[in-house]
Amino acid sequence: MKKEKQTQTIFKILKYIKRYWGFLGISILLSAVTVVCSLYLPLLTGDALDLIIEKGQVDFTGVFDILKKMGVMVVLTAFAQWIMNVCNNKITYNVIRDVRKEAFAKLERLPLKYLDAHAHGEVVSRLITDVDQFADGLLMGFTQFFSGILTIFGTLFFMFAISGRITIAVVVLTPLSLVVASFIAKKTFSMFKLQSETRGEQTSFIEEMVGNQKVVQAFSREDETLKKFDEINDRLEKCSLKAIFFSSITNPSTRFVNSLVYATVAVIGAFLAISGGISIGNLSALLAYANQYTKPFNEISGVVTELQNALACARRVFELMEEEPEIPDAIDAVVLEQTDGQVDLENVAFSYVPEQRLMEGLNLKVKPGQRIAIVGPTGCGKTTLINLLMRFYDVKEGSIKVNDIDIRNMTRKSLRNNYGMVLQETWLRSGTIRDNIVMGKPDATDEEVIAAAKASHAHSFIKRLPEGYDTIVAEDGGNLSQGQKQLLCITRVMLCLPPMLILDEATSSIDTRTEVKIQEAFARMMKGRTSFIVAHRLSTIREADVILVMKDGNIIEQGSHNELLLQNGFYAKLYNSQFALV
Repeated sequence: MKKEKQTQTIFKILKYIKRYWGFLGISILLSAVTVVCSLYLPLLTGDALDLIIEKGQVDFTGVFDILKKMGVMVVLTAFAQWIMNVCNNKITYNVIRDVRKEAFAKLERLPLKYLDAHAHGEVVSRLITDVDQFADGLLMGFTQFFSGILTIFGTLFFMFAISGRITIAVVVLTPLSLVVASFIAKKTFSMFKLQSETRGEQTSFIEEMVGNQKVVQAFSREDETLKKFDEINDRLEKCSLKAIFFSSITNPSTRFVNSLVYATVAVIGAFLAISGGISIGNLSALLAYANQYTKPFNEISGVVTELQNALACARRVFELMEEEPEIPDAIDAVVLEQTDGQVDLENVAFSYVPEQRLMEGLNLKVKPGQRIAIVGPTGCGKTTLINLLMRFYDVKEGSIKVNDIDIRNMTRKSLRNNYGMVLQETWLRSGTIRDNIVMGKPDATDEEVIAAAKASHAHSFIKRLPEGYDTIVAEDGGNLSQGQKQLLCITRVMLCLPPMLILDEATSSIDTRTEVKIQEAFARMMKGRTSFIVAHRLSTIREADVILVMKDGNIIEQGSHNELLLQNGFYAKLYNSQFALV
């Protein structure tokens, strides 16, 4: 099974290499030129030795002619190797660029359930570290594999031309080297695969801890975190040592076999030379060929172990690329140009895990322009409902309709273009303040951007920044406060003003005074727009047209604020509990 998967991985790599067959053809051709020139040199050396008859009897003219030929061979070999390396680099880094590009594109198409189920650091490790390891193995393979194979066959050809008996003895001993390399290769693949997986786990842990260092320190979890890191690091050390150990014994093992080959050629050749079967020059050439013949086995065995690592890493990348993508939009999917904001949920059922139901038989009719507040205890399904409305997840049963059209029958892009979303979790990318504001409307004018910032009360703090709207924001807004980041996210929605809004604790990180002003801006923005408001502070949703009270994935109460208080049910208890100490 492992061998079958390894073969499949090789074929997948070959499909990418096939795109650059021109460079591959040139590389193989120049590799052949390099090998032929290299193998011709020992023959010339042997001929030169045969021109030295005895002391005082040397054919200097012949030797000089041979030296000129050797010079040409050396220059030609060097030039061919240079061009071959250029071609190999072109193939390798073009393939790596294509793999990484397609892997990232696939990541963009994967459903959210994949990203929710896999640690972000582990995914990053596949795209960065594993692809780099794959590149190193592929480059070494191209540089040494083809020339090694050609050298082996070329050497046998030249040796056979000199002495068939010695060549047969060499061929008989060759399988020993192949058996040793094959045994080690099988061991190293599983070790390198485990090493890659553990490295991904470590990257994921480091990424998580660095991103949440304040929380770690606030709860004094430094020692526990260090213990966990040490445990992962120790496992990585052990599997890395095993992988390196098996890969490192390849060279000594094959060198031992190669020494046997060299000794065999020397002994048999010496007896032949004494009996006059071959000349001293030919013996010298045979010894050089024996050395050149065995050298590729060392290189190839080293390449094989490196390729095992590369294949293990490539397999992890291909596993990501072969994950089930998000279900594509239907060919006849409707493009939702503009909606009046009518939303209907009919018998909606959904669960993240099949055996654990979350929502069942959820029904809701939202009229155009209504403000719908969603409240309830943690884990009741508020965020899940938002995910379903935006079609980050598809319902298992029932339907969600916008303007009487099932959202599964419309394009995701057009559906999401009709929503404006402000979440409790803010997200900003590296770039200027303006870049982060115009994300949903790239063609916005400076006047529109400033107007939106003033409406969200972000303009005042932006003006105080060193470069104003051109101030560079660090990754995830690291140089801004949480409240400032949230104001920028609100500004982003203020600029687009889509027909439907989702506000999930949109003012949770903002001071009370600014919140009052933003609530007024929200009230103006929500006028005539269908709005879904997720809130824990019930005082912020008194003016909602309909309040949905959720529990265990179901709507257990709905109505206006006053209606729900008169019912004296679950909502009344939640509301009164927040003001019990007032």
